[in-house]
Amino acid sequence: MSCSSNIALAKRWFEEVWNQRRSETIDELLTPESVCRSDAGVLQGPEGFKALVHAPLLAAFPDVHVSIEGVIADGDDVVVRWRLTGTHSGPGLGIAPTNLPVSVTGMTWIRYRDGKMMEGHESWNIGGLMEHLRSSGKQA
Repeated sequence: MSCSSNIALAKRWFEEVWNQRRSETIDELLTPESVCRSDAGVLQGPEGFKALVHAPLLAAFPDVHVSIEGVIADGDDVVVRWRLTGTHSGPGLGIAPTNLPVSVTGMTWIRYRDGKMMEGHESWNIGGLMEHLRSSGKQA
């Protein structure tokens, strides 16, 4: 596929999966062999992503919104710089809701094959976010 097609798929992923909460897009764009390597560990396939990232994050931040701040592509590789915003109003990450607004940035490097996300490398400071929520929750 072309760079522009892969960029469109990456933008679709962030808009539909995160902003529109369309879990069927996860099933459409990932395969059982798809792997995501992130600061939180390695996830495989649509079900791994849903169980370990999508559902917990949406439960913790029901109003989550992801904005794309930049995209570059080279062949089958697309890198997306993004910003996640939301309010920690749910227990999805195992931390009592703090009702704090959050804004974090991250990057995701995606390798596509035949219109599917085969490999992703995600980097953002989830540990820092968790520590901030834990320490804020103690003060509340």
